[in-house]
Amino acid sequence: MKRSLLAAFFERMVVLALAVGLCVSAAPAAADIEADIRLGNALADLLRAGRTVVSSSQPLINDPELGDKGFSGERLIDEAKALYAKSTGASPLGGDMSERDRRLLEAQMLAMQRIVDSHQAEINRKGLGFKGFIPAVFARLANEEFAQIAGKEALIRVTAPMNLVRNRKARPDAWEREVVEQKFLSGDWPKGEPYTETAEYEGRPAFRMLLPEYYRESCLSCHGGPQGETDITGYPKEGGKIGDLGGVISIVIFK
Repeated sequence: MKRSLLAAFFERMVVLALAVGLCVSAAPAAADIEADIRLGNALADLLRAGRTVVSSSQPLINDPELGDKGFSGERLIDEAKALYAKSTGASPLGGDMSERDRRLLEAQMLAMQRIVDSHQAEINRKGLGFKGFIPAVFARLANEEFAQIAGKEALIRVTAPMNLVRNRKARPDAWEREVVEQKFLSGDWPKGEPYTETAEYEGRPAFRMLLPEYYRESCLSCHGGPQGETDITGYPKEGGKIGDLGGVISIVIFK
């Protein structure tokens, strides 16, 4: 009888220890997901800030009468940081952040700065109006440069619903396409709500995050109406309206 009670006691202790162990191991997983979401949002916000700077600088960049525009990579980063702080209430590198987050955000800023600096000859060319250095091109090139710097840890890309993709490099992969079509384009998806999931990317386990983006007034000069009319970049306009889903920022953080 004593042995039976003792055995039962130890069995209960083992079950309790396993339960506590499971709770302890589950907490870091939840914390990791929250950290990945914060990083994904920060990378997306910084990319948006950089694009906005390029967008608002189009009259300067495309001025055929002016040579040196003073639009350097350093200037872009300074203005992007200011926009980021205005929209989020914090500096991109401010506050208590992990070494990983700081490293990847610094890598993103370096990538954006390099792209602007590498296009100085085009930006500063006199006698030429439209340079083709538009927000979409800047974002694609900056994301490609980011992949060269930090591709083993994270990737950023901009994609869109298939009928809106202009560049083959921006086509959504199977996972992105399913989320766009089944979630973002559904009538009951909360507008602006990102989608996150732990899913493989090219055979590697990863945290994946998609952030929907909607047409604003500034987008419609290229993507609005009349549908089919050629825009300044040479593509036919999509006939989009303010508030329509126009693109998606895709974040991959490898585990």
